[in-house]
Amino acid sequence: MKLHANGLGIEVDVQGPATGMPLLLVMGLGMQLVGWPQPLVDALVAQGFRVIRMDNRDAGLSDGFDHLGVPHIGWAATRHMLRLPVPTAYTLDDMAKDAWAVLDALEVPAAHVCGASMGGMIAQHMAWQQPQRCKSVTLVMTTTGARHLPRPTWAVQKAMMSKPPSRRDREALIARAENLFRLIGSPAYPAPAAALRAQVSASIDRAYRPAGVARQMVAVLADGDRSRRLQAVQQPVHIIHGAADPLLPAAAARDLLRHLPGATLDLIDGMGHDLPAELLPRLAQGIATNAARA
Repeated sequence: MKLHANGLGIEVDVQGPATGMPLLLVMGLGMQLVGWPQPLVDALVAQGFRVIRMDNRDAGLSDGFDHLGVPHIGWAATRHMLRLPVPTAYTLDDMAKDAWAVLDALEVPAAHVCGASMGGMIAQHMAWQQPQRCKSVTLVMTTTGARHLPRPTWAVQKAMMSKPPSRRDREALIARAENLFRLIGSPAYPAPAAALRAQVSASIDRAYRPAGVARQMVAVLADGDRSRRLQAVQQPVHIIHGAADPLLPAAAARDLLRHLPGATLDLIDGMGHDLPAELLPRLAQGIATNAARA
């Protein structure tokens, strides 16, 4: 269903009992709400949550900003490296306000929040934007944005920066996405070929928005280092990260832990930058255990 939130139409999916503990799941760069696997949602519902998934602005079926054009990623990255301001169509702070507006539209006074990758960055903003409403925070494969942290592997950078094929060439789009997910995926938990193709195909058929990915990427660059602001986070925080993550190496998780006193860390051997089916029960249990600390 599409809700009016923060002046935008935001696509939302809600599962679980109305009396369950509200849990908002926020996905990462260019990803859609269906990026949260249904078995994970089922496991969270079984833990007593009312699970709320949303398409971020410029992704999935939510409203976008195509009228603002496509940013030049290389130029934005250069300004970021030179510590110059990065002009952006919107900010991660705006995206966090979208999330709170979704909860307002659902008449949810307070919620647990779990964000993955860029969604984890948005969750950090949510934690200090409205701390009285954010009951607990789970940060999955994300970062403070500190400049000293290791960069993605060269292979991952090259794949992410490569020019996407024509939207009319569905097979080429699927092949590109499969290659990227293989590169960033979990070496100890590789997705079966048929399952990965089905996931990628369904996502592309639901929505394909490369310009939105570019605008979100620039928003991440513009956000910079959140380390100092994390000192304001008082909620229970649980960090989940792959020890084999080639996009955001494991040093990012340890850096988060240093800036979040009292946080817990589950650093998982063999996990990359994805949500392997074999690890979903472990992730659900980690979210539930952290929520119980609230």
